[in-house]
Amino acid sequence: MVQVRPISPLLLKGAAMQELPILENAWLHIVNDTIAAFGEMDNCPDLAIETIDATGKLVFPAWCDSHTHIVYAGSRESEFVDKIHGLSYEEIAQKGGGILNSAKRLQETSEDELFIQAKRRADEIISYGTGAVEIKSGYGLTLQDEIKMLRVIKRLQAETPLTIKATFLGAHAIPQAFKSNRAAYIQLITDEMLPQVAAENLADFCDVFCDKGFFTVEETDQILDKAARLGIRAKIHANELDYSGGIQVGVKHNALSVDHLEYTGQEEMEVLLNSSTMPTLLPSTAFFLRIKNPPAREMLSAGLPLALATDYNPGSSPSGNMQFVLSLACINLRMTPEEAINAATINSAYAMGISETHGSITVGKKANLFITQAISGYAFLPYSFGANLTQTTILNGKIV
Repeated sequence: MVQVRPISPLLLKGAAMQELPILENAWLHIVNDTIAAFGEMDNCPDLAIETIDATGKLVFPAWCDSHTHIVYAGSRESEFVDKIHGLSYEEIAQKGGGILNSAKRLQETSEDELFIQAKRRADEIISYGTGAVEIKSGYGLTLQDEIKMLRVIKRLQAETPLTIKATFLGAHAIPQAFKSNRAAYIQLITDEMLPQVAAENLADFCDVFCDKGFFTVEETDQILDKAARLGIRAKIHANELDYSGGIQVGVKHNALSVDHLEYTGQEEMEVLLNSSTMPTLLPSTAFFLRIKNPPAREMLSAGLPLALATDYNPGSSPSGNMQFVLSLACINLRMTPEEAINAATINSAYAMGISETHGSITVGKKANLFITQAISGYAFLPYSFGANLTQTTILNGKIV
């Protein structure tokens, strides 16, 4: 068993991320939806009504994917071809592609059809061993369509075994109708969207794409201030495309996480060190967009914690495979397998606000686990990139 902690920390920082406790030749007892006990096989009690033989296999706590956009309509493979031909993310956005392309499709798609597509993606990520996921709105960009997305997320919470956190991301892009009047769209978010989201209790968090070509620090400040007054905590898209100030404004608003972080320097690291904000890296996005990787080793050397997530979305990371994210973290970010696993379990649980119940094999936590195929050790998981090595996923104490 991997990530076995009698007492689980809320998060792990710096050198502590290199420590990954395992228990060889072990048993685990589940009662209802909870981890009730575990130990070495020599001391295994005869308690079980049903048993699973995991001989030669590894048992992990289920992945916590703390940054996704899995409620969307259709796909954007034509933009994939544009990237091959050399267009940048910003150039594609400027010609009506990117987020605005997805917004147009989503606005034309019914709530039921959106749910069907999102449910298929939810089932997919479960098959990779994911048990908890954060899902953002942000492809609606109108009051009606942002609410539609959040209602789909709420339906996923009710109709899938996943633990799901919902994030309102109305500030994902400026719609075409507001290109000449950005202030009016910011006002729409603060005066109409956020109050309705809060009134219907549709979101746990409020996110803003604070980056070059998207939302400024001042606009982000305004939106997050209103969210805080409505009792909705911040999460931030930050520093993916440039040194945007997104990390600083996120920390200012006590954001639970700041995500992407390809452009992170000494100033940003110092700000994060003095905060409770989790830096979250999305290496499959940097891989897919062929942009620079975040400085993971420097961040770890500075003593920071790191979380990992897939950013599953149609434009910049069309994959929800957390195992592949671990491979990229090890190959491209030079993280060790131990650091990557900690980042995708304990620290990503923190980045979703579910540390008390998820992220480790600990008595009293949710019985969200996956069992691998027969493999030689946990380092084989990121080593065997692209393969799905999950054989069995257990969520809420049940095989799914």
